[in-house]
Amino acid sequence: MDLFDILRFIGGISLFLFGMKLLSQALEKKAGGKLSGLLSRFTSNKYSGFLLGTVVTALMQSSSATTVMVVGLVNAGVLTLSQSIGITIGANLGTTITAWILSLNALGGEALWIRLLQPSAFVPLLAFLGVILYVFIKSNRKKDIGMILLSFAILMFGMEAAADAVAGLGDLPQVRQLFLAFSNPLLGILVGAALTAVLQSSSVSIGILQAFCMTGQVTIGAAVPIILGQNLGACVPTLAAAIGAGKAAKRAAVVRLNFNLLSIALNLLLYFGAAKFVDGFAAAQATPVRIAILHTTVNLLSAIVFLPLSKLLEKSAALIVRNEATPERPEYPLDERLFVNPGLAIEQAHRTVMTMAGSTVKAFCDAVDLLTTYDEKTAKQIKETEEEIDRCEDAVNNYLVQLITQSLAESDSRALTELLHTTAAFERISDHAVHLAVYGERLAAHGSGFAAETATELATLTAAVKETLHLALAAFCSNDLIAAHNVEPLEQVVDELTETLRRRQNQRWKEAPAAAEIEVLFSDVLTVLERVSDLCSDIAAGLIEIKSGSMELHDYVRGVKADGEAFNARVETYREKFAV
Repeated sequence: MDLFDILRFIGGISLFLFGMKLLSQALEKKAGGKLSGLLSRFTSNKYSGFLLGTVVTALMQSSSATTVMVVGLVNAGVLTLSQSIGITIGANLGTTITAWILSLNALGGEALWIRLLQPSAFVPLLAFLGVILYVFIKSNRKKDIGMILLSFAILMFGMEAAADAVAGLGDLPQVRQLFLAFSNPLLGILVGAALTAVLQSSSVSIGILQAFCMTGQVTIGAAVPIILGQNLGACVPTLAAAIGAGKAAKRAAVVRLNFNLLSIALNLLLYFGAAKFVDGFAAAQATPVRIAILHTTVNLLSAIVFLPLSKLLEKSAALIVRNEATPERPEYPLDERLFVNPGLAIEQAHRTVMTMAGSTVKAFCDAVDLLTTYDEKTAKQIKETEEEIDRCEDAVNNYLVQLITQSLAESDSRALTELLHTTAAFERISDHAVHLAVYGERLAAHGSGFAAETATELATLTAAVKETLHLALAAFCSNDLIAAHNVEPLEQVVDELTETLRRRQNQRWKEAPAAAEIEVLFSDVLTVLERVSDLCSDIAAGLIEIKSGSMELHDYVRGVKADGEAFNARVETYREKFAV
């Protein structure tokens, strides 16, 4: 092996690393929000969580990405520690798919079907198709598919180059001595752990081990400890992700560490037993296919043994990470660890805004009641709620602005944009709640308030605005498109009511003038109610438009009003319900 072989090996491993990183990003981007709900929804028991962790990791090609997401979800309170354990154990098994893919390089034989399975036959075709889709096709969805194909081709080309570069090492006695040294379990485990920790990927370190198997100098006795060490090294990104997190998230990271330590102990016992009772087991040559078999067997056996003991893993983590005297959950569960999957991060931001929206609606409804019955304590609570909503909006905006820099699927990008818009709308509604509270205070200080007839009509209008607000809230929180479609007809009725009340009140004041302050307050109240109704329309329209892939809200409003009978029927229903 000369200098040029070393350079080829470095270049091959570099391409392999780059291809693996691109493939993981491309798969996640293609999946987008489809993966975002899985980890938090389908974890009813440890076995479904295990299956889910296996599948998600196989798709994402990274157990570290899966477990870092799990740490973020536990820290955000979306997953409990108990729910996370099955996913964590499944992630270890899911990552073994990479070794099977890479072992295709080692297939030999002259049969046509075998040759077709070899990367040299299909990878160039995948690369060609990937270039066509990524470079020449305008559709973003097809570009994403093209990037997946290109990433896989780069990965396989890099692996093949690295394997060819080290093939000549098989003739060197020093290489044989090196891998004989790795037969020492402790040394092999340390080497595997260190390599994986540095590369931040057990898939990549397994690939390098498979490449060295092509020299013919790697034995089963050397491969098993290295594989066990690679599982241990894969814990490093998860432990790093837990730094600064809450105790539940730290326990989730410790669970993975404890599981892999127990896995090492179990499989070392099995290995020593096999080496003692099976002649030639430890000295047998390790091939890429055998590495894939060993990697899968190690993780599958560990899952079979320790998944039923998940409660013990949970208790062991609790012993290591003790309860703290003071609560340490973040004020808002917006965890940057979820950026590895933007769909999950957006969903978590959506959950936060849902809470904010509920507080906004309650504050506004309370503020409306202050127009007739003023209560200082309620007014103070509304002000405090508005300040809290302002802080929440800042937190969500900062989080989403950081998320914009990530590689987002088109659907995630639209959802993020709409979430920013909706957050701002609910924040403005909370501002209007404070305005109404102030108007209620002024009316109470004035003493007379609105005339009886005026108050009755105003009660009808406020009831309509409250219903508009609750429809918008249901549309946003429950993704209720029926509620969303009902907002615009009701908003039109609110506009009509507002105009009717202005006209009638102006006529009354001509006949019996009121105090100037009362006139101004009445006008201001109508303006606030109308603006809140408009904001509800924007929220509902945004939800509907995101489903259609467009963000042209004004085009939507024009279109829905031109809808004819369906829209007009809903308008008429609300006119009858809120007649004055």
